[in-house]
Amino acid sequence: MSVPEVLAGIRRAEEAAGRPAGSARLVAVTKGQDLDAIARCVLSHGSFPLGEGRAQELRDKSALRPDLDWHFIGSLQRNKVKYLRHVTLVHSIEAAWQAEAIAQAAQGWGRAPDVLLQLHNGEAQKHGLEAHELPGVLREVQQTGLRVRGLMVMAPDLDDLLPAERDTRLSGLFTDVARRAHDLGLSELSMGMSGDYPHAVAAGATLVRVGRSLFT
Repeated sequence: MSVPEVLAGIRRAEEAAGRPAGSARLVAVTKGQDLDAIARCVLSHGSFPLGEGRAQELRDKSALRPDLDWHFIGSLQRNKVKYLRHVTLVHSIEAAWQAEAIAQAAQGWGRAPDVLLQLHNGEAQKHGLEAHELPGVLREVQQTGLRVRGLMVMAPDLDDLLPAERDTRLSGLFTDVARRAHDLGLSELSMGMSGDYPHAVAAGATLVRVGRSLFT
């Protein structure tokens, strides 16, 4: 699947949901891909945010191309904060200390990235904040001076469910995240990947993370 095919799918999902064209943006997930592949498979089709989940890989690529719109979408460890120098948006804040560390490092960068709070999706092994933690962590992160733009969630593994039940669960999850963002006064929603972005777009996703299929 190519970038034009993914974009066409996103536009169909927007139209089906009665949303304006372009209200959901593609974030091209580029982990494991070198800059040549990124240029050939993604950037040849336009300008897109590039999502990296591995901090060291982000460091190396963004040092060579700091002009690109880099997003960090992985779990953030304290010793990896220094690698976010060229990032414009961090999708995965799940604790106030992460925001504090970014804000402190950003004093030496001359600019700070915006952030999203990651909501837990119910799977024990996954990262994220529980719903009841959101208001408190939002206040703490805002006190660091970082701009919180919205929420991020990763869909759980539902491959063992029948398609109809899977669709219901996904729609319910994405709709719940959108409602919580609205209640907090936040507008950005990073939701949806290759296999589930139509449900995310229907619920209001503004950032859709698609990776491997762009490079096949």
